Amino acid sequence: MTFRDVVALWLVKEKRATDVVLAACDLLVAGEGGEAVARLAALTRLEADIEVPILLPEVMRELDLPHHSRGTVEGREEGLRAMAVRVLSGELTPRELTKWTHRMFGHEDEGWRLSELDDAYDTQAVDSDEALDAEVMAEVRRITS
Repeated sequence: MTFRDVVALWLVKEKRATDVVLAACDLLVAGEGGEAVARLAALTRLEADIEVPILLPEVMRELDLPHHSRGTVEGREEGLRAMAVRVLSGELTPRELTKWTHRMFGHEDEGWRLSELDDAYDTQAVDSDEALDAEVMAEVRRITS
């Protein structure tokens, strides 16, 4: 999982601030990042919840990655992208993604199509689970492209 994905999952409360700190440590071990990443990686578990939101904008700029704040539509959409990556890696099933998306987005914003597919799983009016899984995977590929 990339640093961007860990941050995106933190934005939607699927990862903890300490996970972001550990991902920053991984960047340093890989020889990536600069001073901002080093400051983030140096945080203790006790400091993480308070300091990660403060340091993250600078870290993301340093890594030339998009930065979004928690609670914003853009932040939730970045989280959706990272959750879709988890489906591609097999860490999450298509059905689990639709349930999560329905809770996170309802039928609005970027997640509306996956929320509709969640309803389809619930009603099973037309499609089989396999057909719905295929539709979810098509949406996952669109989101992650």
